[in-house]
Amino acid sequence: MSLPDRRSFGLAVEELSNAHLNGTDLCSPFLRVLPVTGVAISTLGGPFGTETVCASDASAARLDELQFDLGEGPCWDALATHVPVLSGDIRQHGNPVWPVFVQTLDGTDVGGVFAFPMVVGSLDIGAVDLYSRRPRTLTGPQIADATTMVGIAARQVLRRVLLAQTMKPDPDADEGYSRRVVHQATGMVLAQLNLGASDALLLLQGYAFSHARTVREVADDVVARKLDFTSEFDGS
Repeated sequence: MSLPDRRSFGLAVEELSNAHLNGTDLCSPFLRVLPVTGVAISTLGGPFGTETVCASDASAARLDELQFDLGEGPCWDALATHVPVLSGDIRQHGNPVWPVFVQTLDGTDVGGVFAFPMVVGSLDIGAVDLYSRRPRTLTGPQIADATTMVGIAARQVLRRVLLAQTMKPDPDADEGYSRRVVHQATGMVLAQLNLGASDALLLLQGYAFSHARTVREVADDVVARKLDFTSEFDGS
């Protein structure tokens, strides 16, 4: 990729990383640096629910909706396997596991679908679906760039989910959220996974949310060495 292209990628990564601060959408940065027509980002099942977080256009939204309704498609497989599902010519080479989904694409302008799993540590968040109107392939560097951006998007989506939860009144909420044990646990997770402090705390918050526990309870387990995020991450 040329130097101007790398600059564009760097700007897209920066925009995506600051989306929670600037209130910007998560789909646009993908379109600026990847050779695709549309993007849809969704959470899939579990504690995060199944819904579209953002879609760049009606076709992208429809692509998500079809997979939600049918319970099959590239996004589900990508999250289940934790690897990208790349169907550059989905009509010609449709996975037989998705017979109904591929058939429903006859009424759309989707030619290729590239689904990437959104995972934060051991937490399955959802998927990013990229689509092209015409069949095409993604190069190795393009797949690597998409994977990097999807990792950032996953953390952004998790932040938004957790923020929405903290805005709900909860009389039983843990008042000691900022106590020493949480900071200590954050430092331990930081060391275990070589993360920044904000991402380590985010992982603690996400784990607590997905297991219906308080952050303080999870932090206690980390400090007591009952919970090791190294093994959680390796098992994801």
